[in-house]
Amino acid sequence: MNLPAASRLQFTPDLNICRILNGMWQVSGAHGRINPQAAIDSMFKYFDAGFTTWDLADHYGPAEDFIGEFRCQLVDTRGKDALSQLQAFTKWVPRPGKMTKQFVEENIDISLRRMNVQSLDLMQFHWWEYRDKNYLDALKYMAELQTEGKIKHLALTNFDTEHLKIITEAGIKIVSNQVQFSLVDRRPEVKMIEFCQQHDIKLFTYGTVCGGLLSEKYLGKPEPRGFDLTTASLKKYKNMIDAWGGWQLFQELLAILKEIANKHGVSIANVAVRYILDRPAVGGVIVGARLGVSEHIEDNAKVFSFSLDADDGDRINAVSRQSRDLYQIIGDCGDEYRR
Repeated sequence: MNLPAASRLQFTPDLNICRILNGMWQVSGAHGRINPQAAIDSMFKYFDAGFTTWDLADHYGPAEDFIGEFRCQLVDTRGKDALSQLQAFTKWVPRPGKMTKQFVEENIDISLRRMNVQSLDLMQFHWWEYRDKNYLDALKYMAELQTEGKIKHLALTNFDTEHLKIITEAGIKIVSNQVQFSLVDRRPEVKMIEFCQQHDIKLFTYGTVCGGLLSEKYLGKPEPRGFDLTTASLKKYKNMIDAWGGWQLFQELLAILKEIANKHGVSIANVAVRYILDRPAVGGVIVGARLGVSEHIEDNAKVFSFSLDADDGDRINAVSRQSRDLYQIIGDCGDEYRR
């Protein structure tokens, strides 16, 4: 299966990525057991289908180790040149507190070792407590490590627009920010997108299919209770739906999405992803990969087979207008993590 040229983005001069990133939160343990060899085998399937870009983190269980092992097996079976087609974006999520160059470098070195790389393609930084200004020191030291060649590009995860602005004005070059963005959670449209467009920053979005809730599986179904929500993703995004407008309005959204999906010969999830991919500043959408458990390779590929028209957008927006304003309820992107 070959993905079309439209599936790729020249993200930076040296990184050409797939616009659907394979999310590795699903190997962290919060989504059930993962068999390591089955996971690596599954990674080859994604890679061969054209889904060459991975999103992971230092705290996603064995995710960084899986990338390291995959790189080894890729070299063994395909030769060293095959590595140039692989992109792996990790995160560093330290506890707030005093930051020294040594501390920052030691943590970056852990990711380098685990992932079996000389230089990290993209280091996405998260910070839990804005009142602790040491995040600027951490980023300053990471920028030094970038100059020294240990990091290719610096990025953020779940930073709001205000603090993205502070970091940019401090002279630190940020290429992307990872935020929640979906047909349910449209907070990036309030301030984030405009700022990113002005400063050539891309958004990588997660939660775009609401952990699987934006799918045929939940259309016309009664509201799931706690014990029905069997993964961390389902619990998280069911809470977002409750805040956004509740299950009945969500069913209206699913029904509209199903009609649009039928019109284009695709799935509800495809429509949900396509809509967000078409938003300004969005570089890519992260879709969780439950490696060795379930694969959505063929379905994900359909995202690049169609375009949404003005009527599709109008129908989706008509439902969105009935929802509550999550920006008013929660705040800007990432604020849900910092209450």
